[in-house]
Amino acid sequence: MTQTPNFHLIVVGDEILSGKRQDKHLSKTIELLTERGMALTSAVYVGDSRVDITAALALAFERAKHGHVTFSTGGIGATPDDHTRQCAAAGLGVELALHQEAKALILERMQDIARENGHPYEPEREDNLHRLNMGVFPVGAEIIPNPYNKIAGFTCRLGAGAVHFVPGFPVMAWPMLAWCLDTFYPQHHQVGKFCERSVIVKGAMEATLTPLMECIEAEFAGIKVFSLPSVDHPLHGRHIELGVKGELTATLPAFEALKLGLLGHRADFGTEMVRAI
Repeated sequence: MTQTPNFHLIVVGDEILSGKRQDKHLSKTIELLTERGMALTSAVYVGDSRVDITAALALAFERAKHGHVTFSTGGIGATPDDHTRQCAAAGLGVELALHQEAKALILERMQDIARENGHPYEPEREDNLHRLNMGVFPVGAEIIPNPYNKIAGFTCRLGAGAVHFVPGFPVMAWPMLAWCLDTFYPQHHQVGKFCERSVIVKGAMEATLTPLMECIEAEFAGIKVFSLPSVDHPLHGRHIELGVKGELTATLPAFEALKLGLLGHRADFGTEMVRAI
């Protein structure tokens, strides 16, 4: 792939939707991508429902055929409420099978636990055999190493894109997401290449400024204009943060044109901001 892929996120778990736990994956995924000069395109939350997970993954697999990348967090354990592995296999139309590299890592983890607790290593014990289910992935999947406890995640590739599956635990998921970004997509890291330039506009309505925004996007190829209204900001009060984003060098003339247009609207503006994206 030469073009930077669109990145998507699926967060799986009833505990998120019920409010029992607060999601931290969205903000962290945005952070990990931003650190590498990339951005998140979309995110969706799904409960522990096979129907809903399968539907979300069907879209992810279809997007992957067109070069998109999706990260899916949660639901890859081996308890009755974990359905993601099964839904992934169903969506791909393949069987589930014990991945041999994942199996070897799980066996290593069993030995580590036995040694740490001073117990004999008993791979045939019922609970240890059950742990092997965490290495059962859709046929053809590749493993994602887990530096926390060696219980791997997995990647399913379709076309030019992929769907990466990691656990729901942040301590495991986040380094695994970073590993995926650094292992599979280093050619797309673009730190410092993109930025956004914005200005605080007071006393104006978005509807009034929309024609100006449309003109800027039409005149400057590759530039996106954004408008973020606020009604109760502690410093600026009621205002609109109006700006442009795109390649670093392209944003400057577009931003100057935006400010010139604001002058034409006799808008009250100031407090300019520049942020790398």
